[in-house]
Order: sequence, then C-alpha cells, then structure tokens
Amino acid sequence: MSTELILENIARHIHLTAEEQQYFVSLLQTRQLKRKEFLLQSGQICKYSAFTVSGCLRGYTVDEGGLERVLNFAPQGWWMADMYSLLSQKPGTLDIEAIENTDLRLLSKANQEVLYQKVPKFERFFRIITENSLVAYQQRVMDNLSLAAEERYNNFCKRYPSLIYSVPKKDVASYIGVTPEFLSRMLHKMLKG
Repeated sequence: MSTELILENIARHIHLTAEEQQYFVSLLQTRQLKRKEFLLQSGQICKYSAFTVSGCLRGYTVDEGGLERVLNFAPQGWWMADMYSLLSQKPGTLDIEAIENTDLRLLSKANQEVLYQKVPKFERFFRIITENSLVAYQQRVMDNLSLAAEERYNNFCKRYPSLIYSVPKKDVASYIGVTPEFLSRMLHKMLKG
C-alpha cells in the first residue's frame, strides 16, 4: 500500500522502470509519528522530504506572541519539508507536527542528491513538486491579502477536501488567518445562509 501510493504520486509526473522504482524505494526510510509528535522543530536543519502514507502533518510557525500560524498541511499522498532549511541546510523556522497518528516515508537530502545522479528524471519530479509548492504558496499569499475570510475558507476546502472535517477547527482558523471564534461564527452563518 505505502509503496504503491508513493509510486502513484511519482507516476503523475515521471515514468520509472521497475528497476528505478526499486532503487527509489530502497532509499526511503519509514517513520511513524504519534499525534502531536514532531518531525521537525524550529531551529533544526531539515534533512528529509516527507511523504505522508497515512495520517496528516501540519507545518506552522509561532510568532513572538506565541500564536501559531499554520502554513500548510500534508494529508495522505502529499509531500512536506521546510523548503528553506532543506535547500539551504540552515536552521529552519517551521515546526512540522503530526495532527494524528501518521505513517511517513522519508527521503534524505543526501539520498535525494544520489537519486539525481543515478536516476536523473527525479530532478524533473522534484522540480515539478517544488514549482507546484511555490505556485500554491504565492496564491495563498495573494488570497490572504485580497480575499474575505469566507473565500479563504472555500479555497482551503478546495485545496484540502479530505481535511474539512478531520483537522481541528483551530488549525483551519489559523490557516485562513482568523480566530477560532470568528471561524465558528462564519461557519454558523454559512450554514444558515
């Protein structure tokens, strides 16, 4: 199941031979996180790209006032890393935490570099993943600057349809940039309307 899921994810962008698939899978590490367990904490250097086999991760920062700001989620079938830290190999600012028991496959930065040498088409795969992430990030910034909270919530629902009912409302509120109380009132109003 886990191997099939990650290979299906890759097959959306590149074609691998059976040997290339086996080689890629041999470079992965398995890691299970319990709910509220961290994959990465602010100040650490990100050494892995993580693929979610089951469960869900959330990436967030904590501002000076102690308020969490959720930047993204990685439900089943998604990749996550602190991209700044992974690419620069400098301490990052992102906390990556499991919001439920989560099964991951990790590809280390070192193994990713080896993979580029042995199977060059993986450079294309990770370029596409990085480009998609950049586009989504830019769109999210633009949405936060120009859209009303209800529209930002609707965009969250389109981006993460599997998370609408499973992610804590406080995380959804943080992601769309409102308080949990505001989100509750807004959802109540949307149900009535």
